[in-house]
Amino acid sequence: MRITGYRTITTVHDWGRPVGDANGVYAGGLVRVPIVVIETDEGITGVGLGPHVEIENVFAAIEGEDPRSVTALYDRMLRRTFKAGHAGAVFGTIGAIDTALWDIKAQAAGEPLWRLLGGRDRRVPAYASGLDIALDDTEFVAVYQAYADVGLRAAKIKGGLDVEHDGYRLGLVRDVLAKTCRGTRPSLMLDVNETWTRKQAVRYVSELERTLDLTWIEEPVRRWDVEGHAAVGRGIRASVATGENLTGLEQHRALIAAGAVDIVQTAAVWGITHFLRVAALAHAHDLPVSPIGTTPAGLLHAATSVPNHLVSELQDLQPPVGVSVDLHVEDGAYVLGDSPGLGVRVDEDAIALSSHLVPDPLAGGSHIRPERAGHRLHSSGADPEPESAVLNA
Repeated sequence: MRITGYRTITTVHDWGRPVGDANGVYAGGLVRVPIVVIETDEGITGVGLGPHVEIENVFAAIEGEDPRSVTALYDRMLRRTFKAGHAGAVFGTIGAIDTALWDIKAQAAGEPLWRLLGGRDRRVPAYASGLDIALDDTEFVAVYQAYADVGLRAAKIKGGLDVEHDGYRLGLVRDVLAKTCRGTRPSLMLDVNETWTRKQAVRYVSELERTLDLTWIEEPVRRWDVEGHAAVGRGIRASVATGENLTGLEQHRALIAAGAVDIVQTAAVWGITHFLRVAALAHAHDLPVSPIGTTPAGLLHAATSVPNHLVSELQDLQPPVGVSVDLHVEDGAYVLGDSPGLGVRVDEDAIALSSHLVPDPLAGGSHIRPERAGHRLHSSGADPEPESAVLNA
């Protein structure tokens, strides 16, 4: 079997409501979803959700190769891009191709990827993550009720701009999930997407911890700030979770070696091989791993095969337009199916019909860091502008 070509597609995830975080909001609820399809001479194709940036250059590393040599081809792609730096969107392109290659390998073996990788239990524990910062209280409760209805007993909300508001919202989601927790306490997490300084993080979380049991605080400071993460971890009770925006094993190494992270995260867009390597590094330090992503099918399969998987993020209960995934959610967990490969199928006709929904890549959203992020006192409400800043904690 040989790799013969690729196709790139862009679909849209229609949330049906505003989604975002402390950095920004997709007001229309429409988010671009790039897809890479890898083709072979035996008619098997693999699917990876992720960027197309510099794909011609990256694909040259694997063209004509046997797609089943996945980990060796992953390293070929890294070597192909090392001068420019295998980071950011280019690392995402590598991750999308890597995921597609694992899909092909498992399809060729006639097995779901979770079984090919050595998983035993197809159930992957999940937590709710609504990207909810722009919702009013009624909408917020309704979103988390939908998660509770499928048995989720842990939730992560977006925040970081108003400590009193975040405390109130954490209380709301706690009360919603408590109905499904069967006598146990819901797990509550707060994700602030790198919006604080070190001291702000400690003050803010300490204020929340006066009345709440917070399981973890996510990305409290900039992703590369090893000393900052360690300082935050020493100053609060909650665990520190980070890593979703780190591209490459070497970027995780410094945080883990310094004891600056408690929950090691990786994003689905960076690929399966990256996750497996980060999970092994974390396991060597007795740390759990937790995958991140809107449609993290590849990492869900991989999570079944590592000993230190803790819980995986569950964002929307529906996949992007034109994408179907062989899994379902019940009793607080993803349940993976038996389809060979990832179980991801792409309906290109449906995607073409919805092309008018795909937003402009230059449109605003949570991918653009605000000018004052990390340089403001805690703002009142969701307004990040400096003139509304007040000291809340």
